[in-house]
Amino acid sequence: MLEKLQIVKQRFDEVSDLIIQPDIMSDQKRYIQLNKEYKDLKVLMDKRADYIEATDNLKEAEQLISESSDEEMVEMAKMQYEEAKERIPKLEDEIKYLLIPKDPEDSKNAVVELRAGTGGDEASIFAGDLFRMYSKYCESKGWKVDVVDFSEGTNGGFKEIQFEVSGEDVYGTLKFEAGVHRVQRVPQTETQGRVHTSAATCMVFPEAEEFDIEIDPKDVRIDYFCSSGPGGQSVNTTYSAVRLTHEPTGIVAQCQDQKSQHKNKEKAFKVLRSRLYDLELAKKQEEDAAKRGSMVSSGDRSAKIRTYNYPQGRVTDHRIGLTLYDLQNIINGDIQKIIDELQLAENTEKLKATDELI
Repeated sequence: MLEKLQIVKQRFDEVSDLIIQPDIMSDQKRYIQLNKEYKDLKVLMDKRADYIEATDNLKEAEQLISESSDEEMVEMAKMQYEEAKERIPKLEDEIKYLLIPKDPEDSKNAVVELRAGTGGDEASIFAGDLFRMYSKYCESKGWKVDVVDFSEGTNGGFKEIQFEVSGEDVYGTLKFEAGVHRVQRVPQTETQGRVHTSAATCMVFPEAEEFDIEIDPKDVRIDYFCSSGPGGQSVNTTYSAVRLTHEPTGIVAQCQDQKSQHKNKEKAFKVLRSRLYDLELAKKQEEDAAKRGSMVSSGDRSAKIRTYNYPQGRVTDHRIGLTLYDLQNIINGDIQKIIDELQLAENTEKLKATDELI
């Protein structure tokens, strides 16, 4: 363990020296990357210091127990020995988890898209429920939610809605939500009281910075149009809404949430960059055999990941076989326990690979 941590310490010392170099500080992309690496390594260095202290205490206690003739000193040494012996395995587990290679995308902000699937009006209502669920969850985390574009359903909810989430480690948390969400309940539009099954698709992209992906302006067709609200009513008479079409890929991004054409264009470009970045990321993930084999992989967007069953008050995540009878709280934004279990499942898989290195 200490040998492995010594290699990490060498890198930490190297990064500590690099981030104060003037040429690094003037290179924004490099400085941001190194600063993030420094923060991550600092957590490991603090655990390393705790681990060294615990192992030193254990050795000191062993020596006192075997050599001291003072009963009171021996008794104190035994307490120190037991405390260190209990602390060391916990620290080793914590260090092992910290040594798991982090996905560099995890610390990014995210763009989330919800689309109504099978189930007509009820699917739109369900997409609206999911949007409220994620909004409340993000609020509880202190994250900012910013709607980019939406299309309302005829009986409430959304045919589709797209929003940005900004905060700490957003993509690393929300990426597990990507896939098909299914709801089983009596629809508001159903008069016979029969339980129907509807679905909505959730897509989560890491938000790409300008230096993550470059877009050639010649490849983008820009269309301006009037923003519209419920029932197609004109919200304003200026052409403030923006639609971008990336002609080489056919990817479209649009924004009509802001009154300013400039702000809408800026937001739409953010989304376009994120979609193109996600496209590259998907190719990379396909080539990564280990990631492709993960049971909580966020790659397959057609996979049914979760069912919300209203008659039984049940939520089931099919990837890890987790069932919770707490639907009301979950649909009101309390999804942390599900995300914790998914992260634990992924980390356990990664830990197997890390164990071979330690």
